[in-house]
Parts: sequence; structure tokens; C-alpha cells
Amino acid sequence: MIHLNNIIGKVLSSAPNLISIMVDKLSILEDNKEHLQIGKYLKISEGNNNHIISIIQNLKAINYDVSDGLRFIIDSQPIGCITEDGLFHRGSLTLPVPTEPVYIVDTGTLDRIFRSDDEFDFPLGVLSQNKHIELNINGNKFFSKHIAVVGSTGAGKSCAVSKILQNAVGINNDQNQNSTLLKNSHIVIFDIHSEYAAAFTLEEDQNFTLNDLTVDKIKLPYWLMNSEELEAIFIESNESNSHNQVSQFKNAVILNKQKYNSHLSDITYDTPVFFAIKEVFNYIENMNREVIGKLDGENCPKLSNGTLITNRKDYYFSQVLDFVQSSTSKDNKASNGPFYGEFNRFVSRLETKLSDKRLSFLLNPQKEDGSVYKTNDFEEILKQFLGYINKSNVTIVDLSGVPFEVLSITVSLISRLIFDFCFHYSKLKHKNKELNDIPVLVVCEEAHNYIPRSGGAEYNSSKKSIERIAKEGRKYGLSLMVVSQRPSEVSETIFAQCNNYVALRLTNHNDQAYVRNLMPESSNAIAEILPNLSPGECLVVGDAVLMPTLVQLEIPKPEPKSQSIKFHSEWNLPWKDVEFSEVVKRWRKE
Repeated sequence: MIHLNNIIGKVLSSAPNLISIMVDKLSILEDNKEHLQIGKYLKISEGNNNHIISIIQNLKAINYDVSDGLRFIIDSQPIGCITEDGLFHRGSLTLPVPTEPVYIVDTGTLDRIFRSDDEFDFPLGVLSQNKHIELNINGNKFFSKHIAVVGSTGAGKSCAVSKILQNAVGINNDQNQNSTLLKNSHIVIFDIHSEYAAAFTLEEDQNFTLNDLTVDKIKLPYWLMNSEELEAIFIESNESNSHNQVSQFKNAVILNKQKYNSHLSDITYDTPVFFAIKEVFNYIENMNREVIGKLDGENCPKLSNGTLITNRKDYYFSQVLDFVQSSTSKDNKASNGPFYGEFNRFVSRLETKLSDKRLSFLLNPQKEDGSVYKTNDFEEILKQFLGYINKSNVTIVDLSGVPFEVLSITVSLISRLIFDFCFHYSKLKHKNKELNDIPVLVVCEEAHNYIPRSGGAEYNSSKKSIERIAKEGRKYGLSLMVVSQRPSEVSETIFAQCNNYVALRLTNHNDQAYVRNLMPESSNAIAEILPNLSPGECLVVGDAVLMPTLVQLEIPKPEPKSQSIKFHSEWNLPWKDVEFSEVVKRWRKE
């Protein structure tokens, strides 16, 4: 028999972060064993008709002599209080004194704490300790602030993220609940393993459009890159003459932007306007070949046909030129230019990148008619990432086909474009004394792959862009969901800005410690339970929940493609031949 309304023990000692409770009979423990588990709640009398709610951290026996009767100590962490009017409040100004009675938290109390109301209206799952009680969180505080979703491989991260986002856009059990009215949500998912398209693909009659941007569909012209991104892809910073490479590349880019955008003033290296990268290559190659005529009245670059170059921008972009030979003879005196032969490796690298078919989405994106994207197409390019071309709530940027060497740059560029859109849109609305009405959520799946805590210069651009969203995005209607199986390896700046944490099972000790330190001090002790959570079970902590809560998430329908290969089952099947030629063709983009 379970005694939910009877006293199960008394307070032994009381401190802001720890309340110890004495249970002096084995029979009490046996009768209430289901409710006295790690992570479950207790109700402790405060002495003034109020009750402290605490969460169980530890349970231990202090008398092993069965003949004398076993006694137990329960260590619990106070997380809030229930006042006389039945309302739950975080924290408490007073703590119970020793000898105050302690009770199991009954279903009615839990229901009052977690029931839905005007604020707590977003369904997340059911309580792990009572599957009949649904957990509703504050949707505004959850999505308007940054979110961290962490968990080891196999813990259910992909399913958890899919279910949360499905609830956000109105998908439930393969049905679009908003089929008659398109809502105003804008979710952009960086999907590194091509998992999430399946979770947002519904039958045609459900009237749900998914904006799935694979590497073959995405249009991300290089001229949108800023200086840091351009240099990351084309220049090796560890080369001895990298400063000269940067100087001449910058000069060529600015001159070419001015050439194609003469109607604009104040064009800089970072201005997002069209320039022809192949012409920039020609310019650099000509600087690498340049020979200066030294006859009287010359002292400028000289071509093999005798033409003197007085203004490089008029000649160097169109083609690779043939210069005179350097000579010390009186009649043909000429000397090598200031960068003659210095850019051999630079030119070779540019040529290799420009001819790499894998990078065509970035360095040679084309419209359906075969023409290139230019400055006037900026608006269309921007629309594709926010779902405005096909009116889609969910945009998946499928990074599985993006070469690793440009993964960071791709993430950086897209996230920066989204941030800049939100920034300028907010400023326009503020000018009219209005608020931003286009909320955007960026989801960084497997974030440790492109925004690591430590790493080389190749990660600088993506870290800078995502960290900017983390630090400033909320002011402009842009929030972040960071998803990782190795939270201790993700940029510390980004996780420090998160206000809500969804922590699934974590087995790595460093990750457990890292997540525990990120949580509020009043609730970090409960993180000790992280290695013991079952698949789909998570600890939810943050501004959107009243108190740290263990939640069982539902399996999303449809599900993401995150199932592991069943190695043992496959090993026991007959030998399978593989069409290697097809694999190689796809690999080489043939």
C-alpha cells in the first residue's frame, strides 16, 4: 500500500542546496519505493502552510543491522515552493527546519505544477515519473531564447529535436495540424548527416512544404562571402607570403566589384555584390607573370607586343597576358614585377578550387537557364534560406554533400546572411515603431563539427557567425538550437548563452561535468542522473520550465533517418556485390 499523503520522514538537516531527510522504517521505504527514486520529487513542510519541493539526489542506509531496523537518509535538492494558494514558485526565501515532516508529491500536486495555462502552452512530453501527466513548457521563453540539446550517440537526439520542431510547426502523427493556414514559423536546420528531411516529409494531401536544400539545389554564390570567408577558402595563412596574397587578392576583388557595380558607391572588400572570380584569377596570374619595361619613358608593365599597361584593371581581368622577357640589354631592358613568380602556389590553388566540381554550388552556381547569379539576384538567394520561395516553415540545409574543407565556410555564410536579414528587418520595423514579426530559429546539428571549442583557423568563420547569433541574435528575433553529442567540445561562448537545456543520456564523464556546470546552481546536482537515462528520456532545465524535470519524449511521426546500421544482422546475410563504378561516379560528381 502506497501512502502518498502520509509522512515518509522528517528533515534531518537543511541548507540552500541540500536537505537531508531521515526515513526511520524499512516498511515506509518498501511501501513508497516507486516514489523514492533518484530524480523524483518530495514535498517538505515549511512550517507556514507552504511546502518546499525538492528533488531526490541520493538514498542511503545508515543502519545495516536488520534486527534493529534499517534507517535511511535521503539527500534532496530544494528547487521551489508551493504556496497556500497552490501555485508553484522557483526558489524559496525560507527553508524547513529539522523535524519538519516530508511527504511524497502526489499526482494532484504534480498536475497543478505542470498543467497547461496561458504561459505554459507548448507540449514537450510526459513526466518520466508519472506518464499520465503531460509536461507543458513556456513556448515563448523556450524558442525566444537559445536552446542546447545534448546526448550521446543512440540517446535519441535526432528524434528529440524532430519532435520538438514538429510540435512547433504543427506536425503530429504524420498529420499537418496547420494544413488550412500557414503559420509564421521559420526554422533553418543545418543537417550534417541528411537525417531530418524524412521527419518533415508528409503526404501531399497534408499541404506541408519542406524546403530541402541539398548540395545540388542550394545556390550560394561566392561573391556573398566576406573577406574572412574568401581568404579561408583561397589563401593559406601559414605560407610565408600570405600577406602579399591577401593584399593583391583584396585589391583584385574590390576592383572587380567596382567594375560590375559601377552604380554603387563605397564598395568594400565585404560588400555583398557580384564579382567574377575567374577574372580575379586572371588578375592574380598576371601579377605573378608581370614584367616591367625599363626603357626611357616606360617603367610600367609591358606586354610582348610592346603594349604598355598604364592601368592594370583595364587589362588584367580579361585574360592571362603574355609579357616581355626580362632583360638587362640596353635595347630590351626589362625586369620582373614585384610579385613575379611569388604567387605560383596561390595561382595553382585558385585554379584547383575553381575547377573542383564538388564546389560548384559555391564557386559556379547557375540559374536554370545557365546564367550566373549577379547582384540583382541577392533577394532570391536570401529567400531560399528562409522558406520564402516555396512558403515553407522548415528549411533543411543538407550539409552531407558539402566537402569538409568548405563546411565551416558554408555554415558561416548562411548563418551570417540570416543574421544580417534579421538585423536589417528589425531595424526597418523599429523605424516604424514596430517589433520584428519574423521569428527565425537556426538549428546547428552536430555542432562540434563546425563550431568547436578549440581548432584551427578553418573554423574561425563559422564560430564567429554562430557566436554572433548566440550573443546578439535574440534582439533581432533570431534564436539558436545547438545540438551535440560532445558538448564539452563545442564553443564555450555559444553554450554559455543558452537559457534552456534538453539533456539526454550522456556517458562521457567530461561531457557530464561540462553540462552540469552550465546548469543553474540550484539544479545542477540532478545532472548526476544523466548517464542512467533511457532512450528518449531527458532532463529539461531552464527558463521555459518551472523546475528541473525528467521527461519522456514521444517518438516523432514521421521519424528522422537516424537509425544505426545493424551490423550483426547484415554480417549474417549472404555476400553482396557493390556497383563501385556508381559510387565512384557520384564521388567524383560525374
